[in-house]
Amino acid sequence: MKNKSIILIAILLIGFLTGTVSALDTESLAELEYKVLDSYNHDPKAFTQGLEIHENYLYEGTGLYGRSSLRKVDIQSGRVLNKIKLESEYFGEGITILNNKIYQLSWKENTAFVYDLDFNLLKKFSYQGEGWGLTNNGEQIIMSDGSQYLYYRDPETFEVLKKISVKNNKQPVKNLNELEYQEGFIYANIWQTDYIIKIDAQSGATAAYLDLSGILSTDYQGEIDVLNGIAYDPQAQNFLVTGKLWPKMYRIEFAD
Repeated sequence: MKNKSIILIAILLIGFLTGTVSALDTESLAELEYKVLDSYNHDPKAFTQGLEIHENYLYEGTGLYGRSSLRKVDIQSGRVLNKIKLESEYFGEGITILNNKIYQLSWKENTAFVYDLDFNLLKKFSYQGEGWGLTNNGEQIIMSDGSQYLYYRDPETFEVLKKISVKNNKQPVKNLNELEYQEGFIYANIWQTDYIIKIDAQSGATAAYLDLSGILSTDYQGEIDVLNGIAYDPQAQNFLVTGKLWPKMYRIEFAD
């Protein structure tokens, strides 16, 4: 735990000096308390980029060139029920499901894919800039690109309808990554940190933060990357969280 804290501090310090990681003024934010309800197996080869629960199944988008995929997963066992691989020139990113269509971004390839629930490709969209995280509010697609901005897009055309700037204490919060929308708020992983922030979906104001440092408990000796992946379970009314190349996924509940 001590070694992990030192590494995290070093990453944040380097990121702050190089401008790659936003400093998050946690003293001005409410901290969300949580408890771990359960843990599940997660494919340690899955470089998790997008996570979503739909009709009691977990859908996951993974990244890395030559290894990017879209998956349907049984939550309890971690077993992959369906999977397609992206062509090797695409680095898969965030996913979301709206109107029984799965949307998946690519990182630098300016391409979004749209599938049906059986993973048949329906169409592709082109967009400017990088693709990072995706979620939806039931009407629009909401996208991050690693900056401080969130983009609301038309699900039929992928046209940008509006964008909001995410700020904490009037300072921009960058490196917004994987997203999850729930009841007027957007939960966003902050890349290269163990933080998830809670964002007002209308104003972009940061309302609270969640510190998940130390949640990964395992004797797994393989490669493990950063926290990334948050999915709301509407039936259980709690969240699943995991990370890139993590062997575990956790069900968490926010305390009152």
